[in-house]
Amino acid sequence: MARMTFGTETVLRLLTIITLAGLLFSSGLGLTWNQVADSLRKNRFVWLVLANFVLIPALCYLLSRLFRLPTDVAIGMSLLAAAPFAPVVPTFTRLARADMALAGALTGVFPFLSAFVTPTVCEFALKPFLKNEALRFDVVSILVVLVSTTTLPLAAGVTLRHYWPALATLLLKPIQFISEATGAAALAFAIATEFQTIRSITAKALLATLLLSELSFFAGYLLGGPAATARLVAGLGTANRNVALALFVAVQSFPGTPIIGAVVASGLLFILLGLVHVGLWRLLSARKFKDNRDSA
Repeated sequence: MARMTFGTETVLRLLTIITLAGLLFSSGLGLTWNQVADSLRKNRFVWLVLANFVLIPALCYLLSRLFRLPTDVAIGMSLLAAAPFAPVVPTFTRLARADMALAGALTGVFPFLSAFVTPTVCEFALKPFLKNEALRFDVVSILVVLVSTTTLPLAAGVTLRHYWPALATLLLKPIQFISEATGAAALAFAIATEFQTIRSITAKALLATLLLSELSFFAGYLLGGPAATARLVAGLGTANRNVALALFVAVQSFPGTPIIGAVVASGLLFILLGLVHVGLWRLLSARKFKDNRDSA
């Protein structure tokens, strides 16, 4: 079975960094600091933190045991379960026409928390699968990568919007296009280099991943706050795990193993299901608008 080489891992990391930074910077270009602060204050942030760092990893462990998944697949899913709020959440939120301020705020804050919490969650979640093996985490490296690719670009975008709103408006769509195109290239590259591993993933493993995604979505949706658009953002963020962070940990701790391919395969399914949720939301919103207009 094919494995990623050092060169391909380096290319994937570079594409991922460009994508992360671009998506978060473009999200920040459409926000203000007041919107970010209000979004965090008005919604159930503490409950979302507990759900993403405790409930979802626990669900992942139970599903892995229930479906008796191979160790590599279980570890790949566990790494994703410990890495909440993918950088694509603001993009999905924009497509769904939901709460962009909340999406940007949560997508900026969660990766920062992940730098400290994810290693601890992984230590507990992976111990049953690794037995006497130890994970090799470099918390400082993870923190530097996450802050530089998510939190700082988001802050830079919001700051630019605050002081130079006209320039922010001018840059918004080109940055979105470049970052989304780079993200598509990174995904295609990961699929090509890990195709053999992805192809070997069983239907049982895919079903377990699908259940994890859907259960995560409903958990986030229920805990997301009073507004429907806020609940959608919380659901999308909880269901769409941070593939870039999970890959970073996998490459660092399990280089040259099928675990990297397992992360890519599960991450692909999370992204596809996220798009399905966005499509269903838009369809239901359109029908609701039509019903309200007809009844007026």
